[in-house]
Amino acid sequence: MKTEAVEQWDLYEITLPGPSEGNPFREVELAALFRRAGRELLVDGFYDGDGVYRIRFMPDEVGEWTYVTRSNVPQLAGMQGRVVCTPPSTGNHGPVRVAKRYHFAYADGTPYIPFGTTCYAWVHQTDSLVEQTLETLAQSPFNKLRMCVFPKSYVFNENEPPLYPFEGCPLTDWQFDRFNPVFFRRIEACLYRLRDLAIEADLILLHPYDRWGFAQMTAEEDDRYLRYVVARLAAFRNVWWSMANEFDFMEGKNDEDWDRMFRVVQDADPYDHLRSIHNGARFYDHSAPWVSHCSVQSGNMEAGKMWRQNYGKPVVFDEVCYEGNIEDPWGNITPQELVHRFWRGTVAGCYVGHGETYLHPHDILWWSKGGELHGESPSRIAFLRQVLGELPHGLTPAEGNWRWQDRAVMVEGRCYLFYFGPHQPSFWTLPEGGPWHVELLDTYQMTRGVLVRHAEGGARIRMPAKPWQALVVTRR
Repeated sequence: MKTEAVEQWDLYEITLPGPSEGNPFREVELAALFRRAGRELLVDGFYDGDGVYRIRFMPDEVGEWTYVTRSNVPQLAGMQGRVVCTPPSTGNHGPVRVAKRYHFAYADGTPYIPFGTTCYAWVHQTDSLVEQTLETLAQSPFNKLRMCVFPKSYVFNENEPPLYPFEGCPLTDWQFDRFNPVFFRRIEACLYRLRDLAIEADLILLHPYDRWGFAQMTAEEDDRYLRYVVARLAAFRNVWWSMANEFDFMEGKNDEDWDRMFRVVQDADPYDHLRSIHNGARFYDHSAPWVSHCSVQSGNMEAGKMWRQNYGKPVVFDEVCYEGNIEDPWGNITPQELVHRFWRGTVAGCYVGHGETYLHPHDILWWSKGGELHGESPSRIAFLRQVLGELPHGLTPAEGNWRWQDRAVMVEGRCYLFYFGPHQPSFWTLPEGGPWHVELLDTYQMTRGVLVRHAEGGARIRMPAKPWQALVVTRR
């Protein structure tokens, strides 16, 4: 029995030769049972074409693991091996989990504050455009990317993808029980690149913007597809599962279907990656136990605090309209308004995502195809990310003072972040306690400076009467 090594939360792969006749995608069952110190993890394998089968494993504990394969094909059953899991390398913090009920952290406890953006169909563009998108992301403040597994058919996104997920004849004659492994290898290559940039991949598994029939698969076909995707991709530590984009716009699927598909993904994923579902006109029931956090499309930032309380889970405003200049109202808000929504969501105890839709002579809009960023909001979002990174993890909406309503988050008695938006107070009364150190921020000009070095609790301090200010108040 040979022994191999892999670092904690990295991807270990077992490759096995096997039968290629018939339809291995639906006829061959394959899994491996991994054991360590009384623990067992059953990990499904998958057919990767050309007579090759793979099982991918992400060990979450340092030490020796053993495995034995299971299959309905004798050639693939009973294979044994050992894997030594070594400590993680620098920068490998493991998968992201929910932490402190309303927040996130990596598996090793390192705080994770999501600053996401959206490039729905970037992996389905030319190789050169994919590379440009990755170069842009490397210079951006974003640490989460919303992206579709399936190609997307929508305005500004009408080109055919280079590859399709199933065997068959475009555009509508598909064999939904025969996957195209080359299509999924392309996605995997992008996941590796995102992982190396410390970017989480929020994978959108289904969506309604389709001209190929992928949104109209049967329940059996949906479930088979979901199990295949999870078997292939769950061992990537930077993967999140988004069941759908605008789930309620997918005709022919009801809430019972979404319940079932959530459970399919949950049951198939031995690592329990984050799971959510994005809304169009109405919400899914985010209180369901298989939903890890609320993925919200809304510009109503004030409601974030209410949703946070109602669901008892993190709230991520993944879509709050996009900075841009297209005709559709959801794609033409100003950079000032998008930055304002980021700050408003933050002081509601929530998280906010970015998107950009500026017209381009070749229809290369960031929100759909990636490419380059042209807007003013990313640098301001980077400023907010820096500010939050310096504050304690797990800020909570402040209570106890009506002036603070929808305006402050805190770690009570330790620090407060106040955001005033379009309001322009000349004075502000500090919290009781203290003494306090007060820093004044201009959220759009990205300036910061000490306003008061030492102030007693309840002190009334003078402020410049102008909009878009914030205060960072920390205990001395």
